[in-house]
Amino acid sequence: MKIFSPNESIAKSRFWYFLRKTHKIKKIKGEIVSIKRVVEKKNKSVKNFGIWLRYDSKSGTINMYKEYRDVLVCGAVEQMYMEMAGRHRAKWSSINILRIEQLSSKECTRLEIKQFHKYNLKFPISHFVFKTPWNKKTSLVKASRPQTCLKEN
Repeated sequence: MKIFSPNESIAKSRFWYFLRKTHKIKKIKGEIVSIKRVVEKKNKSVKNFGIWLRYDSKSGTINMYKEYRDVLVCGAVEQMYMEMAGRHRAKWSSINILRIEQLSSKECTRLEIKQFHKYNLKFPISHFVFKTPWNKKTSLVKASRPQTCLKEN
């Protein structure tokens, strides 16, 4: 079972919470053998991730599927938590991640993810300010002393 949490004690707590909900096993009947932090290798290619989740809203429990683009799985999960908090007012504790998969570009269904799959994708600079080269500037030092206060005569 993969649990995304900020530290080890919260990971243990979430583990027992999910085990109690899914398999009806209490903490007394089980034992945690090991806790490992899964570290992914940092490659520079962006991947598509599909996340199936369940969260408790004000009106009941809701199942959901979301797609994200990120370099690492942890980054995609972090995006999901931020989006769920912003769009759906779901708290971190009420979100259950059911499954995470890495998707190919053909498997993606959401338009906001598909728009980045084009081969010749470019991000143009919308506001470009032309600057004069360093050696073309007339002078960097003022010849006269600046006036800090204006006197009226």
